[in-house]
Amino acid sequence: MIAPSPWVVCHLPLVPAGGRVLDLACGHGRHARLFATAGYAVVAVDRDFAAISGLRGVPGVTAMQFDLEGGDWPLAGERFAGVVVTNYLWRPRLADICALLESGGILIYETFMVGNEAYGKPANPQYLLRPGELRAVAKAGGLREIAFAEGYSNSPKPALRQAICAVRE
Repeated sequence: MIAPSPWVVCHLPLVPAGGRVLDLACGHGRHARLFATAGYAVVAVDRDFAAISGLRGVPGVTAMQFDLEGGDWPLAGERFAGVVVTNYLWRPRLADICALLESGGILIYETFMVGNEAYGKPANPQYLLRPGELRAVAKAGGLREIAFAEGYSNSPKPALRQAICAVRE
């Protein structure tokens, strides 16, 4: 299994202790496991049943299969102390993701950006952030930026990435 993202590890302590955390598009659940080990109640969501099936029975993790890009937003009305998204982008849901945060809740988001096509997949602009895009999303969602980074990263593989940590005040 791939190690947790250093960006996520760095900002995990900002998520209010004991709160509920959403690992959105969680894949095999590296971040769900990280947060559960740190004492959080985690809801891990992915559309790939095979990927999340390994999370069933992990203490502190509730694994749920949803198609986040389908019709109705399956998380409408839910609130979380933390929302973690890595290596995933579906622009029509960005405002919905911000709305999931309760007061004091932390968004930790990291994914690929324009220019990544030089390093491999994803290469489709539909799945690549534009410069500063996460900043604009957080601001439009009523969040205050805590940290932001964009550009080249060599971990876990060479890529162009963008990341934000933001709070709902």
